[in-house]
Amino acid sequence: MSLTVSCPTCGADAVFRSPALPCRICDYCQTMLVRSDGGITAVGEAAVLPFDVSPVRIGMRGKADGHDFEVIGRVRWAWSDGAWNEWLLLFADGAHAWLGEAMGQFMLLRERPVATARARVLREVVNGGTAAPGTDAQFDGIKFSVADARDILCIAAEGELPFTAPPGWRVYSVDLKAPDGSCATLQRDRTESTFYVGRYVTLAELAPKDMRAIEGWTLPTYAR
Repeated sequence: MSLTVSCPTCGADAVFRSPALPCRICDYCQTMLVRSDGGITAVGEAAVLPFDVSPVRIGMRGKADGHDFEVIGRVRWAWSDGAWNEWLLLFADGAHAWLGEAMGQFMLLRERPVATARARVLREVVNGGTAAPGTDAQFDGIKFSVADARDILCIAAEGELPFTAPPGWRVYSVDLKAPDGSCATLQRDRTESTFYVGRYVTLAELAPKDMRAIEGWTLPTYAR
């Protein structure tokens, strides 16, 4: 059941659609709101999202693995040579997943307990080490390899999130790929690590509706 609260900074309505998510960024003043048993607390301010040309937006609907979803949140990350989006999906059964979007590719990822990241290279990262691109890591009976490993920086966020995402939040991120289209990401900040596993997808197979209209770009047939 959704919950509507008043932003303590500007007074605008802020809707929590997922009962499992503690963080909501005010659509009007970018205040980061955190709910708890004690009520709503303002914990900072998210940066305004820079312009980009993503066809995904908050409110886009679709279907993955036979289940309907709606996009309800986004974190935009950056590194020295570029930036990408991670969109949070809320499914009809209350589950969540992430849709990573980088350089025209999309990854559907679900969080797993970090204890399941048992491959040696992943355990080393969890314990404070680093990973070298090309290193093999086998789990779920699939042979992955480290495709990328670097420090990344949160530059902006919007919507509902499972965590606060202040601008300047620095994370060490390791991306893994497998020949069959599987992918995984391990992220570590100063306090904890998180682990996500999934696969590459196309927007067409997600049957998206209410995509973002971009001037000069014709909406694909599958999205109409």
